[in-house]
Amino acid sequence: MMLARSPALGAKALALSAAATIAQLVKWQRLYTWANRPLMRLAEMQPVTAAWWRERRKQPGDFLYLALGDSTAQGIGASTPGRSYVGQLADRIEACLGEPIAVTNLGVSGAPSNLCARDQLPRAAKVLARRSPDLVTLDIGANDIAQWDPLAFHRNISTIIDALPSHTIVGEVPCFHLPWNDRRVREANRILRTVAQDRGLSVVPIYEATRARGVRGILTEFAEDAFHPNDRGYEVWADAFWPVVRARLDELARQRPS
Repeated sequence: MMLARSPALGAKALALSAAATIAQLVKWQRLYTWANRPLMRLAEMQPVTAAWWRERRKQPGDFLYLALGDSTAQGIGASTPGRSYVGQLADRIEACLGEPIAVTNLGVSGAPSNLCARDQLPRAAKVLARRSPDLVTLDIGANDIAQWDPLAFHRNISTIIDALPSHTIVGEVPCFHLPWNDRRVREANRILRTVAQDRGLSVVPIYEATRARGVRGILTEFAEDAFHPNDRGYEVWADAFWPVVRARLDELARQRPS
């Protein structure tokens, strides 16, 4: 099991995040700039993270894993992009199969559902035209919550899911641990479940998995910006995905000629 950060560091991250929020509300720019430094440091890692996944895409394998999503797919907040939930799932699949797998991670940091549909789907279509992925995961929606529009979200999610294979595994929006956002998150997840289940797709209960971590999870399983998961936080995501992913591996094994 991966080590979580200390509760003291988690409390410091929460305090800085709260200070940045207050400074933004009262338009105190100097305080906002100072308190928002952890978020800016992680934002600066986005090009590095994207480059890491482009390099990872060069590794060949008989098994192909295609991922779509946002910064959590990329692994912002992790010690290395390979410790995102996508990377951790890839590691587990390789351990099960006993061989390297190919991974195409199309996740983009900061992407809401409309940009996933606009930017990631055309890239996914090129992958699907060349080769049928053995596993597809989608987790999108956390970046929709701030400017919440349920009708637009329903439209975007429907567009995305309709373009992906019928065995795609859909992850929920995680718990934000913020009461004023919880109603929106729950509504987003109702939409996700309805759209996915109407099309026969499996849905991973990321919301419950993250909510159940409670105060200790808040203090020890987030990165320095108090928003993105750290290595241990992403392990919680991977644990939630794993039973459904493992069922997909078992299904593929049954389909192989004996």
